[in-house]
Amino acid sequence: SALILENRLAGLQEILRKAPSDFPIYVAAGEVMDRIAGFHMHRGVLAIGMRGDPAPAELLVQDLPRQALAVVLVGISNHDNMGAIFRNAAAFGADAVLLDRTCCDPLYRKAIRVSVGAALKVPFASFDDTAAFTATLDRLGFSQFALSPRGATNIRDAERPARLALYLGTEGEGLPQELLARLHTVRIAMAKGFDSLNVAAASAVALHHFSNR
Repeated sequence: SALILENRLAGLQEILRKAPSDFPIYVAAGEVMDRIAGFHMHRGVLAIGMRGDPAPAELLVQDLPRQALAVVLVGISNHDNMGAIFRNAAAFGADAVLLDRTCCDPLYRKAIRVSVGAALKVPFASFDDTAAFTATLDRLGFSQFALSPRGATNIRDAERPARLALYLGTEGEGLPQELLARLHTVRIAMAKGFDSLNVAAASAVALHHFSNR
């Protein structure tokens, strides 16, 4: 169901017409919305839904097209970064986001908000064993690139393979060394004195480079 501020209703008509006929839509005054949300910055639209059981990552990647771009996240625990990465993935046409078990929930309300809804649109799934999952991607014909400040190849020189899995790690620690040793590493060249970007910003640079859109 959705709860919508009175003065937002008219501007949402086109979107609401696409909702199922049995989808409840409630309209309320601003003070009612504030009390329900617990704060004023709710933008006038609240919704609640049922989340299904996510499919295993192996099943999701098996169904990706012959030419595909997948984002693989390892240790992304900050909801702002998670939401921003999903936003970038949607903007640059990534086909899926795949998360290891240490990542935070992309459907947490802050992650959804930062993603401007992209977390509800980009297919995603989780995996437990990173080593086994890299083997699965290799078997399915994915080239696997890891973004690292000390990557062997300048991203400007990295060509886009037909099937690409782009790995991003947590800020500070980055991707585990044992994982970097198994993958082709790429770096974003920067001015002297700087060696890294926020992971969300880095994802935007890398996804723009590898995007076919």
